[in-house]
Amino acid sequence: MKCPRCDSESVSVMVKSPVGDAWEIYLCDTCKFSWRSTEGSNITDPDQYDKRFKLNPAELDAFDQIPPIPKLLKK
Repeated sequence: MKCPRCDSESVSVMVKSPVGDAWEIYLCDTCKFSWRSTEGSNITDPDQYDKRFKLNPAELDAFDQIPPIPKLLKK
C-alpha cells in the first residue's frame, strides 16, 4: 500500500472495524497522514489525490515545527 499524500510505502493499519471487515484506518509512518478504507478514491488513490496537498518526504525535516502554546495571561 502507498500513502496518497507522500507516496511512501511505509503504511500501517492503525485500527480495524470491531465487527467484520467493514473498514480499516491506515497511518503513513512517514508523513503521519491517516485515512479510512471507506473514503473515496480521491483520498485513497495516490494518483487521484489532489496534487496541491502532496508532500515530498525528503522535505519533511525542513518544515517548521508546530508553535508552542503561549502561557496564559493573568487577569
